[in-house]
Amino acid sequence: MNHLRTIPLAALSSSSILGPALALAGCAGTPGEPKVQLGFAGQELSASVCPAKVPAALTPAADQKLMATLTGVGVQIYVCAATSSGYAWTFTAPQAKLYDASSTLRGTHFAGPTWQALDGSSVKGAKVASAAAPIPGAIPWLLLTAVAQGGSGVTSIQRLSTIGGVAPATGCDASAIGATTQVPYTAQYYFYETTVGQTGKLRCGG
Repeated sequence: MNHLRTIPLAALSSSSILGPALALAGCAGTPGEPKVQLGFAGQELSASVCPAKVPAALTPAADQKLMATLTGVGVQIYVCAATSSGYAWTFTAPQAKLYDASSTLRGTHFAGPTWQALDGSSVKGAKVASAAAPIPGAIPWLLLTAVAQGGSGVTSIQRLSTIGGVAPATGCDASAIGATTQVPYTAQYYFYETTVGQTGKLRCGG
């Protein structure tokens, strides 16, 4: 029988998983009743929104220009499974809502990994590189490339400024096989498009 286990926010090392991440996007706290805007594009971007202190391995190619940056607020889902060395919580999927700097709901993030805007456009990514997060208990930072586009125009994605989301160290054993757990997390996602020869587009990372 599957059992759902949710890790409370208070159990995480950060006293607040939501506030710091939303502040990175210019938000004061957890979104309440969000406004709604369709699509990934349409944000007013300046060089100040470019991510800082990003490892070189996570920097998009020179032809990638920033299209949007959104805050993901949700959970990382794990299932208890047998491994070669015993038992462990194994990642299955993310589940999050995506907000822009004005707390406007812009889309959702789910298995694939896939990011889908409210107009139905989407992008599915595949990991290119990863780096350990600079704070304890946070899932790694990632660079992903688009492997399937659903009209979004996105060609690469960064997952940065992560808080929380790491699988529990305990609670998975022979008696818990098949059980699932949801660990709250936030992350800042940066979406890029390929713009060879185009002007007026924001290039981050030099």
